[in-house]
Amino acid sequence: MSRFGDLLKGKSEAPAPAPKVEAAPAPKPVKEEPLAELSKDELEAIGRQHGVELDKRHSKKKLIQELKEIGE
Repeated sequence: MSRFGDLLKGKSEAPAPAPKVEAAPAPKPVKEEPLAELSKDELEAIGRQHGVELDKRHSKKKLIQELKEIGE
């Protein structure tokens, strides 16, 4: 019989439990000191690790400021 027919007759199956979803590990906090020594490409990569897309057209100082705002 169809599933609908089984439901009408009172036959029901327990729903399958939802799979557990593990949370992604929290990114490490952004440290201030070594950021000035990194290139814009490296700063952009750090931003991506924290879920932020940085625009390399901005100055290095602006990119560092944006990364610091993430860590707060």
